[in-house]
Amino acid sequence: MGQLRTSPPPPQATELEQWVLDSPEDLRGLRASLREALNRHGLVQGEHLDEVPHLVVLVATELASNALRHGRPPTIITLLATDDRFLLDVADHDVRSVPELSDIRPTDSGGRGLFLAQSVSLDVGWYATEKTKNIWASFSR
Repeated sequence: MGQLRTSPPPPQATELEQWVLDSPEDLRGLRASLREALNRHGLVQGEHLDEVPHLVVLVATELASNALRHGRPPTIITLLATDDRFLLDVADHDVRSVPELSDIRPTDSGGRGLFLAQSVSLDVGWYATEKTKNIWASFSR
């Protein structure tokens, strides 16, 4: 087992959009809306973001599912951007727990969200505020 690096996202990141989830049923709407937002805020018109929206949506689904299952509601997903990166910030209201990378065995049915985020994103970190625990991941823009 291990812990994620404690670090807020880059301070120059600006918020693009935000979603609030109260239950797992909200994940379907998040996926569609997030994909649209990524394409809307992506590269210059006419260019494509290749696999970036797919990866961001995949990580958002995993992290939001974890937050809904293990955290305290509501779960807040924020899409931010810098000049060259998209940042996904997933917050829940359980400030007492610390995100940990747990040992995964092939027969486990869960626990892969943080590993997935680390494997497909440029960087992953977490931080806490007075009210929320946040996990973030960055992706090439």
